[in-house]
Amino acid sequence: MSGSLSDSAAAAYAANVAHNYGSPPVTLVKGQGSYVWDAAGKRYLDFASGIAVISVGHSHPHWVKRVSEQAAKLVHVSNLYRNEPQGCLATSLSRYCGPGRVIFCNSGAEANEGLLKLARLHGVKKSGTEGACIGVVVAERAFHGRTFGGMSATPQEKIQKGFRPLLSGFTAAPLNDLAAWEKAIDAKTTAAVLIESIQGEGGVNPATPDFLRGVEKLCRERNVLFMIDEIQCGIGRTGKFFAYEHAGVKPDVIAMAKGLGGGFPIGAIWMAPPYDELFQAGSHGTTFGGGALASTAGLAVLEIIEAEQLVAKVAERSVGWHAELRQLIALRPDLVKEVRGAGYMVGVILNIDPIPVVAALRAAGMLTAPAGGVAVRLLPPLNASPAELAESVAILRQVLGDWKAA
Repeated sequence: MSGSLSDSAAAAYAANVAHNYGSPPVTLVKGQGSYVWDAAGKRYLDFASGIAVISVGHSHPHWVKRVSEQAAKLVHVSNLYRNEPQGCLATSLSRYCGPGRVIFCNSGAEANEGLLKLARLHGVKKSGTEGACIGVVVAERAFHGRTFGGMSATPQEKIQKGFRPLLSGFTAAPLNDLAAWEKAIDAKTTAAVLIESIQGEGGVNPATPDFLRGVEKLCRERNVLFMIDEIQCGIGRTGKFFAYEHAGVKPDVIAMAKGLGGGFPIGAIWMAPPYDELFQAGSHGTTFGGGALASTAGLAVLEIIEAEQLVAKVAERSVGWHAELRQLIALRPDLVKEVRGAGYMVGVILNIDPIPVVAALRAAGMLTAPAGGVAVRLLPPLNASPAELAESVAILRQVLGDWKAA
């Protein structure tokens, strides 16, 4: 691989790709397992995983085989017709979610849009009229996407700035402050709550089990939909298939995406009875959602997770990894404040801006992602080996150990 390929890609981006992202620092051309290579041939440990998307590693042989075979057979038909993989994937997901129904879409933002539409339908049924019960309570520092509904549910100035007026009806309350949520959830006007089991973009902030159980109880008492956003923290990432399982709660509605497709765009909404009957013919739809190729990618991911027992391995392997990561606090107490998260979703919380640290880690051979202005986010593939976990700690120790404090 040559630098000229990187140069041509950089030129194409500069001339033709919109500026809604910062200028990408490298051109990645190949991935295998937990590693990617750039156009100059440099290898990186990929512990960003496409922001929790590459759940079973890059180019897993089973995933490649299943998707390739399906691509040669049938890629897409509209949802006016059935395709076999969609039905199989919905059936497989029901084993994790429980009885109910699934709507497929193409991304996490679309999944959350579906949740917000479902909340409106529940509000109409609850109040008997449109507009009387549209409230949705969300957490401060939440991130639920960049559509208008997603932005409205994301109480962050950097997300909402420039796009007002947004949708009405949203109330933000502090995560893990049950008393505040009890005040915010109104029995007459609140249709739903929407919570990430672990906030990702907001800084890797876990919802505590007691908090989730308390919110669930309030929802049951006040006929409010208990909606959980598992887009980043779901699909095995925390050592349970869904992160909310750590609290022992049962959502009414679940949003999924990211790791479900293992790199192929797919999102899903699971709805428990009786809420799974709220959407009727014509009330929601998608051209590409649940297509044969996307559904096959999702099936392949679940097959790999089950065959390789990845959920159990994440739970087991993450214990020692977290312990090693926490030693960074003693190494550089001036830089590292805390290590938090669960399983393979970890935030190394810093006392400095994480973006320069993310850049230094990349230069040292590891890809990570910043979060919430406070964290270096680590999101390994679920099949990352103990040796690869150890490599990530070694790179962090090197970079942080050599860091020159301002």
